[in-house]
Amino acid sequence: MKKYILSLSLVVTLVLTSCSGFLDRPSLTTMNDGNYWTSENNIRLFANGFYTNYFVGYNSSFTYDYAPLNGYNFSDDLTSAGKQANFESQAPDSRYSTSEAAAWMSTYAGPTWDFAWVRKSNLFLARVEAMKGNAITTSVYQHWSAVARFFRGYEYCRLVSVFGNVPYFDKVVGDSEMDLLYKDRDDRTVVMDKVYDDFVYVLDNMRLVDGDVQYLNRYIAAGFISRFMLFEGTWQKYQLNNTVKAQKYLDLAVKAANIVMSSGRYSFTSDFRSLFGSDNLSSNKEMIMYRVYDAAIGVTHAVASYSNLYESQSASPNLKLAKAFICSDGKPYKLSTVANATQLDIKSMVTTRDPRFEATFWGAPKIEAGTLLYADKFIDRVGVTYYPGPYPAMYGSNTNTNDAPVMRLAEVVLNWIEAKAELASMGGTAVTQSDIDASINAIRLRPLDATATAKGIKKTAPLSLATLPNDPDRDADVPALIWEIRRERRMEFVFEHTRLLDLKRWKKISYMNNSDPDNLLGLWINFQTEYPAWLVAAKVNKLRVKKEDGTIVTYTGSNASDMVGYYIPENVSNRDPFTERVNLAPIGNTQISEYLGKGYKLTQTTGW
Repeated sequence: MKKYILSLSLVVTLVLTSCSGFLDRPSLTTMNDGNYWTSENNIRLFANGFYTNYFVGYNSSFTYDYAPLNGYNFSDDLTSAGKQANFESQAPDSRYSTSEAAAWMSTYAGPTWDFAWVRKSNLFLARVEAMKGNAITTSVYQHWSAVARFFRGYEYCRLVSVFGNVPYFDKVVGDSEMDLLYKDRDDRTVVMDKVYDDFVYVLDNMRLVDGDVQYLNRYIAAGFISRFMLFEGTWQKYQLNNTVKAQKYLDLAVKAANIVMSSGRYSFTSDFRSLFGSDNLSSNKEMIMYRVYDAAIGVTHAVASYSNLYESQSASPNLKLAKAFICSDGKPYKLSTVANATQLDIKSMVTTRDPRFEATFWGAPKIEAGTLLYADKFIDRVGVTYYPGPYPAMYGSNTNTNDAPVMRLAEVVLNWIEAKAELASMGGTAVTQSDIDASINAIRLRPLDATATAKGIKKTAPLSLATLPNDPDRDADVPALIWEIRRERRMEFVFEHTRLLDLKRWKKISYMNNSDPDNLLGLWINFQTEYPAWLVAAKVNKLRVKKEDGTIVTYTGSNASDMVGYYIPENVSNRDPFTERVNLAPIGNTQISEYLGKGYKLTQTTGW
């Protein structure tokens, strides 16, 4: 299992027909396209070249694009000392790439203006089409054409999530096809209808299992399709007010998730922490797909190192995120009857909250975190015991070897229940208690590991539709059930891929303006008893806390006993003002000019 395909260093890159403008890229020929497409084995080898681009896991070495923790660290969950990171304020001079190397933008959680992977998937599909009835049988063709369509759809979902309208290409474009090379952007709904068609084909034609279960198969594809169709369905509902398209895409999200959930192949048999820190995920029943790391073949990462208590986390969890965690009785803290539920210091929250709080965060203040709340989610229980070092290779530097979840059952069931709830809000079938039991409550029934049990951590009570919490902090425009589903996502996916994209598709990017003061605070702390090391001369006039009544107390050197309150990160201030336009990225002015120079028009993103 440690020879899983994501560990392969051999990537086949074939010579592609050259084209100009933003589709052009230098030749990276390693095999001859003219005589390569002769067997299914060669097709598989070509497909392997897509894996590390789309099934990123913890990425590799010190690279963090599309990886948790150091990659996805721009959202309302996180706060840093000083001024908060800004959104883009103006259209860039240039924005495009012709490289197959990952080139992503963290403030959009997606790619730059680059169609190299669209082109590669179109070439893949064309070559497989040419082999049909000759080098491969119909059934073999159906599977591999589904694989090619899946990757094309995946790439377009990424591009649309960043730019909205993008030009759609369903074939490899030649140099002389100027009207295609320089076509303007297609409406996102046109593009996503094409993606929808590709995904329907995938679910109908991709093999259920393709040899090793870690090769792309229908279950893995269905998990991703549930993600992408949920995103687009809710975008259509909240951003575009298009309920017809919203229902279409959400229906497919439910269908895709059902394929996984009804298979009987996956279940919640692992504690939460083991999903992220384990050295081998091959026996973990929650894993639909994972990425293997193995120092013996030179495939390692650095995500665990930045969870090891020693490395800094400048963007770290804030009070607002912590307050969102449900108490063990299944209620938000303002409604909870759990003892000490309203005590918002780290130690109290560990013992009163959903087990994911304890499994995600270190149980005491850490100066390595900008808010003093440190996430140790992506390392095993042993790794943190080496603090402050030295660390074995598997816990330090860029030589970490814990396997990475790529697609897991929890995401699929949360995609499923949210899609069903959104459909119900538009006149569809009502969500039932059995739906909740198969999704949110199944997650809450995960086993606890020995560390959590020893701390007295309890499983969270199940969610009941009959007694649905009416959170006093709920947005007035969000129904109670959908609010609780969103809360479940927030607890489940801290530092993972979802939060910023969730805010965008829900039309809640305003959460990022930090108008809620909790967004710029850490948890409650008594410095005299919990962190006396900071009551020193160097912190005079710098260390501050905020009392419950809003009063701010600054450390003077002689008021240690009064340094009790919500921690205020040093020199913290809000990001610059922004508007709804930041939901989508502008394209480069140079690209617009290049089109004009060829006699064509490339439209700028709305609002930019």
